Amino acid sequence: MFIKLNERVYLNMAKITRMKIDHVEDGIRVRFYEGQEQVAKSKRFEKVEDAENWLNNILEKVK
Repeated sequence: MFIKLNERVYLNMAKITRMKIDHVEDGIRVRFYEGQEQVAKSKRFEKVEDAENWLNNILEKVK
């Protein structure tokens, strides 16, 4: 199933093998992986809780 990640990117959730909330130099992002390859990343978040809520909303659409 494809989900809209942002205004320009749609992500095929059937191929995603791993999702990771990661602290990077510009903030907190959710990274999406197919196997070992990172295929997409989310917008920047200020708090981990914000990233978790955003990811949960995305996952609710997939069900």
